[in-house]
Amino acid sequence: MKGQLDVTTPEEYVASLDEPRKTDVGFLLDFIRKAVPSMECSIQSGMIGFGKYTYRYATGRTGESMKIGLASNANYISIYAAGFCEQGYIAELNKDRIGKASVGKCCIRFKRASDIDLDVLKEILLACEKMESFDLYKK
Repeated sequence: MKGQLDVTTPEEYVASLDEPRKTDVGFLLDFIRKAVPSMECSIQSGMIGFGKYTYRYATGRTGESMKIGLASNANYISIYAAGFCEQGYIAELNKDRIGKASVGKCCIRFKRASDIDLDVLKEILLACEKMESFDLYKK
């Protein structure tokens, strides 16, 4: 996928993808839904999003974003995991455990679902589920 897809549901998002990406993203959508069933799933910011949290900048400005995002990009699949703790960003703290992936502060990028450790991914998702708000200027 290049750019955002013109879809309104997570199922339409998955259906619009070519194989093998369709199978991998569909699998991950089901996996995330089962891991964090309390989080509402919808299209947010042009990708599949789960839940919401509030963020605040040092200026006092606040906003809202998804706790978890799932996207098919041109060269990889991305999971955006907005989970934070006192030690830092949950995804980044688990980069050595997640498997064959490139990990930034909140983004996990990989080619195939089979490249990542699903048990570690579930831990990350559960940490994201618990988060309600975050002061961005503290990290």
